[in-house]
Amino acid sequence: MQKQWENTQVPTQGLQSRIWVAVASLAFAGLVMIGCGKSSAGAAPGAMGPMPVTVVRIQPSDVGLAREWVGTLDGYVNAQIQPQVNGYMVKQNYREGSTVEKGQVLFEIDPRPFQAALEQAQGQYGQAQGQLGQAQAQLELAQINLNRDTPLAAQRAIAQSQLDNEKQQAAQAEATVKLAQAAISTAQANISTAKLNLGFTHVRSLISGVAGQATTQVGNLVSPQSVLTSVSQLDPIKVYFSISDSQYLALTRQEHQHGGDLLKASDKLPLTLTLADGETYPHPGHIVFVDRQMNQQTGAIRIAAAFPNPGNVLRPGQFGRVKASTEVMHNALLVPQVAVQELQGIEQIYTVGADNKVHVVNVQLGSQYGNNWIIASGLEPGMRVITDNLQKLREGVPVNPHEVPLAAAAGATSTTNSTAAGR
Repeated sequence: MQKQWENTQVPTQGLQSRIWVAVASLAFAGLVMIGCGKSSAGAAPGAMGPMPVTVVRIQPSDVGLAREWVGTLDGYVNAQIQPQVNGYMVKQNYREGSTVEKGQVLFEIDPRPFQAALEQAQGQYGQAQGQLGQAQAQLELAQINLNRDTPLAAQRAIAQSQLDNEKQQAAQAEATVKLAQAAISTAQANISTAKLNLGFTHVRSLISGVAGQATTQVGNLVSPQSVLTSVSQLDPIKVYFSISDSQYLALTRQEHQHGGDLLKASDKLPLTLTLADGETYPHPGHIVFVDRQMNQQTGAIRIAAAFPNPGNVLRPGQFGRVKASTEVMHNALLVPQVAVQELQGIEQIYTVGADNKVHVVNVQLGSQYGNNWIIASGLEPGMRVITDNLQKLREGVPVNPHEVPLAAAAGATSTTNSTAAGR
């Protein structure tokens, strides 16, 4: 019986040994993992340290606030080309859309009727000259007779009635001479008119510019009411835009500080033009026209600006955005746009205090100035504003600030935006 009991105890002891071995192995593995976790957690703070960030120090400065208006381009001078005589068009002498010079012949009208009218006027002039010569000869004869018979009549050698007839003949001859002279003047005027009409058969451009499409074809009958084409002077070119009453007053006050109005001091108010493709036109413009009154329906006044247009690149009918500085803000606080974060409609900026820890500041934004925002309230001069790694920051987090100028931070913002737009 005892032997049988001993035989049954041997397997139970082996099983217990195996269980203890397994438990010890699991406990050892757990201790190893806990030790590794503590080692990693303890090593992280010492290895990373405070987060490096880029900061700009806020300093007050004077900035010029600019506004933009949508403008429409038009020719500096737009001339409608119309004939001054009636007739059939026989020739077109220019290429549509090309540049033409002042005095260049664009169209020709059949000259034959006007050439005939000129020749007729010249013939009438010759006839009037012949009549004048005949009348002058009669006047000379009458004067001779009158001079000879006047002393004879005084001596009663001839009858007084004969002398009176000679006086009447002399007066009639003198009147005939005057009529012949008037006829010559009329003939000369007819010749001048005929020459003008003959010259008008060559329809010329009155200005230098770009000629448009012809509205009448060769062979058509045209009259002074017909518009044959249009020519626009494009260099310089005009841009028309409208500004509100308040903006007009702001511009006027600014120019009065320079001692002039918008027209007299236009050179001190340079304008820039942004084209439809978003590119800024390289040539600045200036104001050349201010309307005499406000539009009562829109509350705006119309203004025209002139921009140089070498090569006639800009054309009438295009649209662009005209920009001008409307006022100067003194002691403005600027921060790069990238430094401003929005949280539930509230604009926030991360700043670095004297303890090199992050502090969140709520701000109110003013106008946009280039790649910067003007801060209306919330910041003080001398504060350091963080411009990068904003998504990783929290209130009170220690950082390692690296200060850069505002221009460098704004330039980096512009580069980042351009790269993002390219992607």
